[in-house]
Amino acid sequence: MTKLQHDLSFDPRHGEAVEVAPGVRRLTVNNPGPFTFHGTNTYLIGETEVAVLDPGPEDEAHLQAILRATHGQTVTAILVSHTHKDHSPAAARLAALTGAQVLGCAPHRPARALRGNEVNPLDASADMDYRPDRQLADGERFTAGGRLFEAVETPGHTANHLTFALPDDGLMFSADHVMAWSTSIVAPPDGSMQAYLTSLDRMMERSESLYLPGHGGLLHSAQDYMAALKAHRMQREAAILGVLQRHGQSTVPEIVDAVYAGLDPSLKGAAALSVFAQLERLVETGAVQCGAEPRLEGVYKAAS
Repeated sequence: MTKLQHDLSFDPRHGEAVEVAPGVRRLTVNNPGPFTFHGTNTYLIGETEVAVLDPGPEDEAHLQAILRATHGQTVTAILVSHTHKDHSPAAARLAALTGAQVLGCAPHRPARALRGNEVNPLDASADMDYRPDRQLADGERFTAGGRLFEAVETPGHTANHLTFALPDDGLMFSADHVMAWSTSIVAPPDGSMQAYLTSLDRMMERSESLYLPGHGGLLHSAQDYMAALKAHRMQREAAILGVLQRHGQSTVPEIVDAVYAGLDPSLKGAAALSVFAQLERLVETGAVQCGAEPRLEGVYKAAS
């Protein structure tokens, strides 16, 4: 099994449209951070007619950069992969300025209902105002920017996540589902680890081998990388189960300390959500028990 190796070599060239494949340009938002790397990638697909994929957050400088990069061309479609605030909010204003239709994922929704007094820690990152002109179904093929696209449902990072294939070109716009620079955050109730792994299996069965992700640089030999990515998730799950088997029972913070030794304290919140996602899956499979239902503050033990 190939060891998971991330590629951190990426020059964002903020404000500049960079050609990354024939007829495809990448424009990176200047919104670097722990979950966005050097910024969110917007893709401009086409030449005379252009499709804008993931126009980004409400960022005036980035919106103007999109308009400059497409000057003299006609924006005919705005594609949206999912409704995190660094990907979708600019769609409405770009549509108003260009007259293009917004095509893409469904409006934002959690992967499951909230439990009791549970609070969704990622609510603040969700674009609740997004409404597409046309909601795309799994497997739906359409033409935009003069290219044939196929929408592929890939829930996990969010419940409404879509990736977009260019099947004639062997390219996949993988958004936040698969990225070369890092694993994707999967945090309940916004996301689901079981759904993420199922989506990963679906993607590995496809033929596209060059991925253009929502953050960071291009991913070549995508199937090999995804196999290593899945193995990494399974190893992390095994490590969590090992902690429970050794300790009898543990809380999420205790598991984080055991599994992520030496982790930067500022990243412990994200690690806790990732552990919680894995624990939910382990409860679903019957390997772990947690009272009536899994909770972030719950106490977990390995099933006897």
